[in-house]
Amino acid sequence: MNDLVIREAVSDADYEQWRQVRIAVLPYERCPSLAELRDLDKPGRLMLLAERDHNVVGHGLSDESNESGRAAVVPRVVPEARRQGVGTALLLALADHAVAQGYDRTGCTVDDAGSVVFAEKFGFAEVSRQVEQVRRIGTEPWPAQPTGYQVVSVAERPELWPLAYEQVALPTFPDMDVPSLLNVSAHDWATEWLTDPEAMFVAVADDQPIGVAGLLPDPDKPERAEVAYTGVRREWRGKSVAATLKRTSMAWAADHGITDIYTWTQQGNTAMRALNEHLGFTYGITSIDVRAALPLTKQEIPG
Repeated sequence: MNDLVIREAVSDADYEQWRQVRIAVLPYERCPSLAELRDLDKPGRLMLLAERDHNVVGHGLSDESNESGRAAVVPRVVPEARRQGVGTALLLALADHAVAQGYDRTGCTVDDAGSVVFAEKFGFAEVSRQVEQVRRIGTEPWPAQPTGYQVVSVAERPELWPLAYEQVALPTFPDMDVPSLLNVSAHDWATEWLTDPEAMFVAVADDQPIGVAGLLPDPDKPERAEVAYTGVRREWRGKSVAATLKRTSMAWAADHGITDIYTWTQQGNTAMRALNEHLGFTYGITSIDVRAALPLTKQEIPG
């Protein structure tokens, strides 16, 4: 490991190299654009690159998690450089940074058996699972305008998005099947949770948001998009609001050349899984959420 260099990603060129590692490791997931990564910059957030012989072989992220009071540490190594200590070096550097930020627990998600074994060696344990649901986009009819509310895009009514944070997102986050309450700031909602206002839709009744759903188009693969957060106020559930919003987003996808969409649904969220099944989604891979206490136990094991 003497020739391994772990350094902070600072320049736009560094950020682009960071992106390329993520695309190589997670080709089935949307990667934030360079501009989106820059928008996420904030004090306490650390992005790392791992280099060997001047070649980038891995990257890392240490940041505040969406779960209250927990750090997120995410080391990733390109396939050809695994089991050579790179993942270990990245993970320990990221965990040390999280401790320095005052965190006493951390976590991430892992998608394959090898990553699960690696995480367990550092004390990570499974707390929940998410299932991928996928759908091909074909000819998708636009749903009829509903009675009692209307559906508009955020591009048409941008002032609704901050209202949706207060009136839809915050009241519905507690209903998600996650280990602890989500901690999403208004800034996160305006940036990370919305990337294309034309592809995000709001259900509105009496000029107030009652539900949201939409898509996060992929800047690297324009034929693909991730399904964005779907939430409906409790008093409006059972009235097809979520289904109408999702059908609207699928029709938008068809009109904009998108052929595949996907979403991650908590394994315990049976209502959303059932809705997605009703709309024609099928199942892909399973992602495992793991958590560990900080500081991590340092062991000399292959990365």
